[in-house]
Amino acid sequence: MKQIIQNLSNGHTVLEDIPIPMVRKGTILIKTHRSLVSLGTEKMLVEFSRSNIIQKAKQQPDKVKQVLDKIKTEGLIPTLEAVFNKLGEPLPLGYCNAGEVIAVGEGVTDFSIGDRVASNGHHAEVVCVPQNLVAKIPDNVSYEEASFAVIGSIGLQGIRLINPTFGETVVVIGLGLIGLLSAELLLANGCNVIGFDYDQRKVDIAGNKGVQSFNANEVDVVKIVDNLTKQIGADAVLITASTKSDEVISQAAQMSRKRGRIILIGVIGLDIKRDDFYKKELSFQVSCSYGPGRYDEVYEQKGIDYPIGYVRWTEKRNLETILQSISKRQLTVQDIITDRVPLQDYLNIYNNLGDNSIAAILEYTPDEVNDARTIAITRKKWSSDTKGIIGIIGAGNFTKMIMMPALKKADAQIKYISSAGGLTASSIAKKYAIAHASTDYHVILDDDEVDLVIVTTRHDLHASMVAEILHSGKHVFVEKPLAINEKDLNLILETYQEINTGLTVNVGFNRRFSPYSQKAKSLIGNAGADLNMIATVNAGFIPKDVWIHDMKTGGGRIIGEACHFIDWMQFIAGSKVSAVMMNGLGIHPEENTDNAIITLRFESGAQGVINYFSNGHKSYPKERMELFSQGKTLVIDNFRKMTGYGFNRFSSMRCGLDKGHANQFKTLIQTIKTSGEPLVSFDDLVNTTKASFAALESLRVRNWIQIRN
Repeated sequence: MKQIIQNLSNGHTVLEDIPIPMVRKGTILIKTHRSLVSLGTEKMLVEFSRSNIIQKAKQQPDKVKQVLDKIKTEGLIPTLEAVFNKLGEPLPLGYCNAGEVIAVGEGVTDFSIGDRVASNGHHAEVVCVPQNLVAKIPDNVSYEEASFAVIGSIGLQGIRLINPTFGETVVVIGLGLIGLLSAELLLANGCNVIGFDYDQRKVDIAGNKGVQSFNANEVDVVKIVDNLTKQIGADAVLITASTKSDEVISQAAQMSRKRGRIILIGVIGLDIKRDDFYKKELSFQVSCSYGPGRYDEVYEQKGIDYPIGYVRWTEKRNLETILQSISKRQLTVQDIITDRVPLQDYLNIYNNLGDNSIAAILEYTPDEVNDARTIAITRKKWSSDTKGIIGIIGAGNFTKMIMMPALKKADAQIKYISSAGGLTASSIAKKYAIAHASTDYHVILDDDEVDLVIVTTRHDLHASMVAEILHSGKHVFVEKPLAINEKDLNLILETYQEINTGLTVNVGFNRRFSPYSQKAKSLIGNAGADLNMIATVNAGFIPKDVWIHDMKTGGGRIIGEACHFIDWMQFIAGSKVSAVMMNGLGIHPEENTDNAIITLRFESGAQGVINYFSNGHKSYPKERMELFSQGKTLVIDNFRKMTGYGFNRFSSMRCGLDKGHANQFKTLIQTIKTSGEPLVSFDDLVNTTKASFAALESLRVRNWIQIRN
């Protein structure tokens, strides 16, 4: 299928061939008939991508600070590589979609195949959208009209924050797409509406709808409002303009009555003068997109609705309201459509975003959609005796930023990469000349040529995929963690014992493959009980609504991330963990805490402490490892350098930032091609996983937990 994407690094807007997405639990698959180009938002993204690196930096000073902090902790070259990799990510454009349902995911009950729906899907021939972001289109509303539902909802949410009453005067500053729709909705609400814009054509359209509209170039906007309200001022001001100037917010305050309301939908300069707001006791609020639920993963991705008795208007209910208002002709959109362009001629819009368009419609030909879930990127083929052919499931940030560069250095033979949406898989496949991109990972399991499957999905999928891959007769490498609960671990144990055919299970515990770790291990030797280990991890803050904190999805950061350091200590000690004790920060730490001190006992008598903290400063190194043994000390500073104390022939080592990813994947590919040995013994992987579970159990019972190996 075809999808419009924006390249942030070179500024190109491209119509890309990608596999159609797979319908997932709680989602709906929609074949697009029409989509609306949001000229304001999309123009901003396109212009940003077309600016040079200096201009991009000036527009995002907060990101520049993050880059500088990263340079301090990880070095210049790794930081620059991460920045350019990020800029190279494809950005899907569009969020105003209308089409027909062609598949319904598990748990969706309100939609059926064939339903006509509007959603926030991208500019793509087929989109997969969560059910709470989809609304049915009334019979008398066309696909073209329905594509305005999301934009209309953005305006409607701003109006709901104003909470206008019948007869109030509301000023709309900026009569672009959202401004025109908002003005008409306010008229339908019984308000007196005054509108301002610098484009006479938009002023005229607003006037034809019944708005008292004026060209801001030709009038004093504050005086106009004063005159029209008999010197009282506007009851409310809705700002839908886009400008860097601070003048708009000042004018909005000056034209408001005492205790008036100002709502911002657009993007403007916000150097607010206190005196403007103080004397009138004005209220100011920024509207968030198209209603309650936006950016809430529980609502949007998990489909859990807010009770209507407590949250009357959610983003879905706002979508439905806009569609009903179009159906009743309270809102008209045909008169603001300035362009209708077939999808293949999309550049007629994107190359002219600065022109006089108001609403541009992309037209699709649904009957001609290529519905393949797997597409060929290259024509590369392998001989029948080629070993070590790889398929990858998952194309997220770790795959893009860390794994693919390491696999490239290892000269990996990759035949497939799959992702649920298809876009990221296609982008990576093209960048690294991978033979196929897919949205259906089963094509990898069904291919007899594939020897190894790499899994980099979200953590809750790891165990079931490991089991499925083993049943398909292939070696598996799964990014940490191996499992996030006992049930998942037992599934892997049962499958591994059942298969018992020499297949290997490997987990992405890369720290043990770092040259610093390898050297430390050789220097410490078999220390036995005379070994103290400390790992201090400045993990960094992650907002609580991110999936890693969800115990059912990510398992929490202790299971999902701290397991790295349990494995590292197991490697250095050459011994399994026998007991675990964990304390969390605070009086009543939660199960998904990411501020904890984990103490480990090993069968050899060695002991280790993992200080896993998220409340430190970003400029402090992320990882510091200390080893004390036999009168000697080793310190690994963020895997950038190592210092020895008390060694006769070793004082320091420095070879740049190296956490072991390259050596790990090089070793993995070599063993798959030759010996078929695992990177780490299966028993050790299970021990590390059990130790991470024991840490959380220890937090609950506040005592040591013994591990049965």
